[in-house]
Amino acid sequence: MTQGGVLAAAYLEQRPGLLRLLSARLGSASEAEDALQDLWLKIQAGSTGAIEHPAAYLFRMANNLATDRRASAVRRGALETSWNDVQPQAGEFPDSERWLLSRDALAHAEMRIATMPERMQVAYRLFRIDQLPQREIAARLSVSVSAVEKLLHRAYLHLHRHQGVDDD
Repeated sequence: MTQGGVLAAAYLEQRPGLLRLLSARLGSASEAEDALQDLWLKIQAGSTGAIEHPAAYLFRMANNLATDRRASAVRRGALETSWNDVQPQAGEFPDSERWLLSRDALAHAEMRIATMPERMQVAYRLFRIDQLPQREIAARLSVSVSAVEKLLHRAYLHLHRHQGVDDD
């Protein structure tokens, strides 16, 4: 009989004892059945050398499989806990009224920005939205840093001047 056949025969003979061992180690009959199925698949797929005590070899395999499954469950539980800990809570989401007001304020701000002269609008967007340094904005617009500062100053004045008109 081949080594795989010897292990398969030992598995069938020792199955009740293997199931008890896995049930005790894993704490669940269904987990034990799953692990026992995995053990059977390993026996069928694996090729081993000469095994002097097939039953002891199977019990060692079952014990190792249970240890691996428990460690995997602990890691999975830690990952799930970590993931749940960083998820936003219900109170962190804005209510619908606040969300609508924010969306409306954003639309008003976009309209105000759209009424700016083009160069001022580009400087403002590059600075406030793209967060580029003024030196880089100056290089892109082919102007001095001082000119960028003046464009931004006028942009802020433009936004504040129209804020009272748009926000009735």
